[in-house]
Amino acid sequence: MTPSHPRISKAVIPAAGLGTRFLPATKATPKEMLPVVDKPAIQYVVEEAAAAGLSDVLMVTGRNKRPLEDHFDRNYELEEALHRKGDESRLSKVQESSDLATMHYVRQGDPKGLGHAILCAAPHVGDQPFAVLLGDDLIDPRDPLLQRMIDIQERHGGSVIALMEVDPAQIHLYGCAAAIPTGDDDVVAVSDLVEKPDAEQAPSRLAIIGRYVLDPAVFDVLRETAPGRGGEIQLTDALQTLAADPSLGGPVHGVVFKGRRYDTGDRGDYLRAIVRLACEREDLGPEFRTWLRSYVTEEL
Repeated sequence: MTPSHPRISKAVIPAAGLGTRFLPATKATPKEMLPVVDKPAIQYVVEEAAAAGLSDVLMVTGRNKRPLEDHFDRNYELEEALHRKGDESRLSKVQESSDLATMHYVRQGDPKGLGHAILCAAPHVGDQPFAVLLGDDLIDPRDPLLQRMIDIQERHGGSVIALMEVDPAQIHLYGCAAAIPTGDDDVVAVSDLVEKPDAEQAPSRLAIIGRYVLDPAVFDVLRETAPGRGGEIQLTDALQTLAADPSLGGPVHGVVFKGRRYDTGDRGDYLRAIVRLACEREDLGPEFRTWLRSYVTEEL
């Protein structure tokens, strides 16, 4: 019989980073609020959590992140102005972000790494498994990665990480997994993890991308995890401990994702994400694609 595990209902979104790669735009504006077409990047992430049934969202923030809270709150003055104008279309868009999920916020304080940010969520999460979504990775809603990860966690327990095969020349930018095949083509058992290895030291081409479903045992491991690469508390190091000793909190599995992912943490990939998503929009795509073809043909 397949073991039963608690249903996951909570998502944690770390959003305390300084966004230095996008300076000067992020000097006064959180990087998570940079628009991807006409929605801030962070809204795509909250929408993904809500679509997977995670209605309770905790955002781990830092200084100068108040616009995140404002975006997911009601704006009665703006709503009333749009209502008086009869602009129901824009009114619906404004209200959409505040109706997605029940939002909570906690400040990280000191930027001590992703592992420390996850620890900040411990009082809110309690003793239930939970999802972690990093705001730099946007997953196309047509490729429901998070729901698949939740299904695997509920089947096997323990923790589940999202993996994607990358070029060996890029593996040093990611955490990397040593993986053992399972009975599912897209699922592997993880036996080891290495944070940002050199290509010749990487155990595979499977890179960790920004989606996790974690057993609450990770909190105890994180509390004992010393600062690692970059002097920060690394979530990868804690997951490596869990993978090496499943008795601490169950096994670690990986879901190998082959769908559409948009990396908004890099300036070039951010621009490519905007172009790709704009091209696919019904309201913008036809005209934008025509202009883009003309621009590429005539200007480049």
